[in-house]
Amino acid sequence: MRNRTSHSPKPARRAARLLAAATGLVGAVALTVPAAAPAAPADTTNDRVAAAAAAVDRSGVDGIGWHVDTSARRVVVTLDSTVTAAEVASIKRAAGDAAGAIRFERTPGVLRALVSAGDAIYGGGYRCSSGFNVVKGSTYYFLTAGHCGKVAKRWFTDPTQTTLIGPTVGYSFPGNDYALVRYDNLSLSHPGGYAVADAFVGEKVTRDGSTTGIHSGEVTGLNATVRYQGGGRVTGLIKTNVCAEPGDSGGPLYDGTKALGLTSGGSGDCKRGGTTYFQPVREAANAYGVNVY
Repeated sequence: MRNRTSHSPKPARRAARLLAAATGLVGAVALTVPAAAPAAPADTTNDRVAAAAAAVDRSGVDGIGWHVDTSARRVVVTLDSTVTAAEVASIKRAAGDAAGAIRFERTPGVLRALVSAGDAIYGGGYRCSSGFNVVKGSTYYFLTAGHCGKVAKRWFTDPTQTTLIGPTVGYSFPGNDYALVRYDNLSLSHPGGYAVADAFVGEKVTRDGSTTGIHSGEVTGLNATVRYQGGGRVTGLIKTNVCAEPGDSGGPLYDGTKALGLTSGGSGDCKRGGTTYFQPVREAANAYGVNVY
């Protein structure tokens, strides 16, 4: 970067270099980093971070998601467009002395579960997306979002609901956001090619959904908790900057052949961007004793 004082006389620069040389710092000023990270401020100790996270949870404010950034020792609270300044103030009041451990950020749109009336897998008057195919013994299923499984007992391939896929055999929502649907229609194929893996912050990921198709981004947080507008608190989610829209719920999040998550909910859209949260696949597969393949 060009120095704004580059018009200073050359002797002044030579004097500065001589001083730097005397202290052994020639050429190191722009690149030096502390040998060790400075001690965390008092408001970001582990106890205060835990207290701040608990206060955010107690606040009862809808339209927010939060996770602990362990490297920065901060509770990152994502606010959708409906969250008011008064509600932000109420979160800070709830945190009290631990409020300094909270970092607020805005995301466009409304944070909601991404179910919709429309295309892909249809049931109960709603549209969702199928996630990863799984198997148990000789029986085949697919995973999708729990809030989808909650609203439909049976799923079809078409909006007129004439071609049956099979029933919802289990769901968990709120708390978690996964469901299991059995393939009862033997004429339907159920290809695989994935193996379960755990996401990590900074990982480049791709999502597929029935509304918006394929979009990519990266993981920005883990073990996030979300309180969706209209109800539904879900924990243990993967936070990303991948866009999604209603109807994409249940669709797969993956990195190559690594099966990572199921689309849960988010805010924004694929024109402006937004924040989307995903239910980890490993937890869902373990809950039902099925294997992703």
